[in-house]
Amino acid sequence: MLTTQCTNGAESGCDGYAVLLLHAFPLSAGMWDHQLRALEEAGIAAIAPNAYGIEGSDEMPDWTFDGYARDLCAMLDGIGCRKATVAGLSMGGYQAFAFYRLFPERTASLVLCDTRAEADAPESAKQRQEFIEAVESGGPAEAIKRMMPNYFTPETRNANPSLVERAAAMITAQSVTAITSAMKAIMKREDATPLLQDIACPVLVLNGREDRLTTAQTAEDIAKGIPGAELELIQDAGHLSNMEQPDRFNRALLGHISRVMSL
Repeated sequence: MLTTQCTNGAESGCDGYAVLLLHAFPLSAGMWDHQLRALEEAGIAAIAPNAYGIEGSDEMPDWTFDGYARDLCAMLDGIGCRKATVAGLSMGGYQAFAFYRLFPERTASLVLCDTRAEADAPESAKQRQEFIEAVESGGPAEAIKRMMPNYFTPETRNANPSLVERAAAMITAQSVTAITSAMKAIMKREDATPLLQDIACPVLVLNGREDRLTTAQTAEDIAKGIPGAELELIQDAGHLSNMEQPDRFNRALLGHISRVMSL
């Protein structure tokens, strides 16, 4: 069972359409608080699940994004959602690709945020394995030390320390198993690059302009590979663009959803 955060009433039922928000590694659905409030105010059903082992979701030591996508689809069935705008950031973007590949008929649109399509190169896979070993030895604090410098711009780290602390608190709350099993799922993900040309739903690619993990060029490459995709780079934002610049992110997200719902 997956725990969730959602707009009022979305978990008990929606009118056939909802926005599915998929969180980054190794955070929780709490990273979507600003977006859930904006969608609530707009009267749009939205649900943000926690990945396996996160915030009370069932632990799954050996999981894949395909298996997670199937559970997400079952969750949408449970609230009467026939089609969803699937918005994923970083790891959530990898999950969004998996969901579309398995359930294109259930995908009203994709919002791909601060993510990448290609699978890991050998050097990246080696670094991820080192990360797993470090977390197994040092716990969530090791994940914070390794991830936090890349989440936000230096300006935000200096000017808004409470935001940095909030992201760190989400990681601190997670178990070693939840963190390492998610990293293993990331390592096992399929290369989504061949899928790009076949994506037929509306797509918005959102990326922090100052993102050092998935750069503006990475986002441009995804957008160029998907027929008709829109690209928006968010000024003064790093990897967690939705948390760092929530108002700019929300304007782009709500504008995309408005266009999708008018089709």
